[in-house]
Amino acid sequence: MLRPLTLFTGQWADLPLETMCQKAADFGYDGLELASWGDHFDVFKGAESKAYCDDKHALLAKYGLKTWAFSNHLAGQLICDPNNDSRSDGFAPPEAAGDPEKKRRFGVDSMKAAAKAAKNMGVKVVNGFTGSSIWHLLYSFPPNDWQEIEAGYKYFAKMFLPILDVFAENGVKFALEVHPTEIAYDVPTTRKALEAVSYHEAFGFNFDPSHLQWQGIDPVRFLDEFGDRVYHVHMKDCVVLLDGANGILGSHLNFGEEGRGWEFCSVGRGDVDFEAIVRKLNKLGYSGPLSVEWEDPNMDREFGAKDACDYLKTLNYPGPEGVFDEAFTKKD
Repeated sequence: MLRPLTLFTGQWADLPLETMCQKAADFGYDGLELASWGDHFDVFKGAESKAYCDDKHALLAKYGLKTWAFSNHLAGQLICDPNNDSRSDGFAPPEAAGDPEKKRRFGVDSMKAAAKAAKNMGVKVVNGFTGSSIWHLLYSFPPNDWQEIEAGYKYFAKMFLPILDVFAENGVKFALEVHPTEIAYDVPTTRKALEAVSYHEAFGFNFDPSHLQWQGIDPVRFLDEFGDRVYHVHMKDCVVLLDGANGILGSHLNFGEEGRGWEFCSVGRGDVDFEAIVRKLNKLGYSGPLSVEWEDPNMDREFGAKDACDYLKTLNYPGPEGVFDEAFTKKD
């Protein structure tokens, strides 16, 4: 059975959900990964009301679509962020703006509600962020107090273990998108995050190769090590544009500005080897969705979303039932 192709609605939350459903169906997708902002999905309403969730399913079904996961990235970022400054004011209700701890409490409440909403929605995975109290210590100058680094992982465990328990109680998995600014952003930090929560049964990963590729990390190597904890997959591409003058730290240039050392780009038009990823997912037995998170500052998003779907259809093939030469080597 082919994996479903879905479109993550996070970059489309300016549109009403029904408009998004119409577009996704026209683009050729099987479903949507709903963002918990805009009018796409409200985790608090979903936690309180199965009827609310049923209405979402009915709207999707009207356009021949389904959902297998939803996202709670923005609220999750508030949980371990040390500052929760004005940049994230839009991630929480207006009354929490400017109040870091009020935003943090909202993040925790939202993530616990997401677990209950997922159960009511009948999905098994909630994707999201954790934030990180130690990301700002990435470069050790002034020299880091390495005990503070270890304390950051302990703080992550303190904040997330109660949340993960709620996920387990509801039979749902939390899938962290391994990503710069999160507690896990590469292979070593992913190991440390797993250790910090004692390999909690509800904790795993939303695999997004684009956030690994530009750092110089082999996405397939990540799958080799953590494949059994990959609960969801984002399909997103990036291109490295190092020219001898810039670097991978971004040069304080916004996405799309001339001179950046790397950019996100539409699926299949960058450096990520999606063929190798699909083959590895086949070997791992991953049967969940391939969810396009479309981001490209130099392409129209509607063209890009359809283009990405068409491209992935050429790669979304099932694994074999046996070895190709068995027909003439098998003995009676």
